[in-house]
Amino acid sequence: MNDTLWPPEASGRGRKRLARLRPWVVIAAPVAAILFQVYLPLYLPLLQNLELSLLVVIYLAIARRNPISGALIGTVVGLVQDALSHQPIGIFGMVKTMVGYGAAALGVRFDTGHTLVRLGLVFVMFLCHQALYWTARQFLLGAPSGAELLPALLAAAANALLSIPLYHLLDKLKDRGQ
Repeated sequence: MNDTLWPPEASGRGRKRLARLRPWVVIAAPVAAILFQVYLPLYLPLLQNLELSLLVVIYLAIARRNPISGALIGTVVGLVQDALSHQPIGIFGMVKTMVGYGAAALGVRFDTGHTLVRLGLVFVMFLCHQALYWTARQFLLGAPSGAELLPALLAAAANALLSIPLYHLLDKLKDRGQ
């Protein structure tokens, strides 16, 4: 197994500094995403399948490339989303914790700077999010899971496509250290 790190580090004078997320972006992006997620579907029901808060959790997790940070980001975003929505407290917290951890763990292994890799990662992570959500509703709350495969696949594709311009915007907000 190849244990090289990604991205490869340059040595000597050509050494590149990795871009860092600005602190205000780390705070503002999840807050805006949660508010979008909770309140906009009340007025535009067509947007209820867009999980902007999940997309931000995935982005921040792969940007940090640290599974513990990804899990903490997922926990905070999920619990705040639970507090503002009609869901029982903790459901989205648990689900987004696992998705944040998984996205960060995969972000260490893959070059997540490429659009197709991000597209595939968001598609898979959305399906994992839905599966975990359905499982939590079914087994922890005793509620019907409401699992429907075709709408979930369509929503995963829509969220993956939405992630392209969102991640491009968030990439532009990184501190390049120049």
